[in-house]
Amino acid sequence: MKLSVIVPCYNEQETIPLFLAEMAKVEAQLPLEVEYLFINDGSKDQTLNVLREAHQQNERVHYLSFSRNFGKESALYAGLQKATGDYVTVMDADLQDPPAMLVEMYQKIQDPEVDCVGTRRVTRKGEPPIRSAFAKLFYKIVNKIGQVEMVDGARDFRLMTRQMVDSILELTEYNRFTKGLFVWVGFNTIYLEYENVERVAGETSWSFLGLLSYSVDGIVNFSDAPLKIATWIGSLSCVVAMISLLFIVIRTLLCGDPVAGWPSMISIMLLLGGIQLLCLGIIGKYIGKIFLETKKRPIYVIREEA
Repeated sequence: MKLSVIVPCYNEQETIPLFLAEMAKVEAQLPLEVEYLFINDGSKDQTLNVLREAHQQNERVHYLSFSRNFGKESALYAGLQKATGDYVTVMDADLQDPPAMLVEMYQKIQDPEVDCVGTRRVTRKGEPPIRSAFAKLFYKIVNKIGQVEMVDGARDFRLMTRQMVDSILELTEYNRFTKGLFVWVGFNTIYLEYENVERVAGETSWSFLGLLSYSVDGIVNFSDAPLKIATWIGSLSCVVAMISLLFIVIRTLLCGDPVAGWPSMISIMLLLGGIQLLCLGIIGKYIGKIFLETKKRPIYVIREEA
């Protein structure tokens, strides 16, 4: 039996040796052959050279190097495609996903009723408060309006059976949100909880705006509720405008009171214009997704492989 360990990397030259050292301790506790698949997602530091050296020292360490930065979602998909193991796990190189948990995860997945053992953080200690607040808000929104229910604090770090991985690979969409895809394919998943672990070295490549954009993509990919909201906002605006117009006409006929209202007129115009642009922006987001899907471009391009 083989375990494939998929590790997306972007500027992780400092963490890769530390990750492999920790995994070496775990390997001795697993009755599995372990292969490593590092995905170099267009790193700008010495990540690729570190991976080349690791491959020379250990033939079970493999890597894919993209021609440019395609994003973590593309790296995960590439890793899943190349994985050959009976079990597959996705991990970060920065050791925020504790390798020692793999032992318990393997024990749990031996239950024939369990197809996936995921992990979730019960705390966000060490994260900026605003990032933690927005993360909690994201899960509340997506679970309220989305097609799938995502677990708050769930990580990409999980151990999956080959059957589940094959099902995920059947989803070949260009716009990917893997956290949602893990849930969408179904299968029985249990979660192990753990305290948040900070990076062992280096700095995260995720900015607040990047995470915010990623969250919006997650909502759009798994819900059409924003389109419905835009429809309701437009309908409500029309009703309010008709009531206001009727009120002005009746007041003028009965009271002969002219409309005083350059400031009020401008305010109403700006309000309606803002609502229209908001609705167009929501619609444009979905059209943009359709546009990218119809191009049928590859999800990633490999420059070097070993």
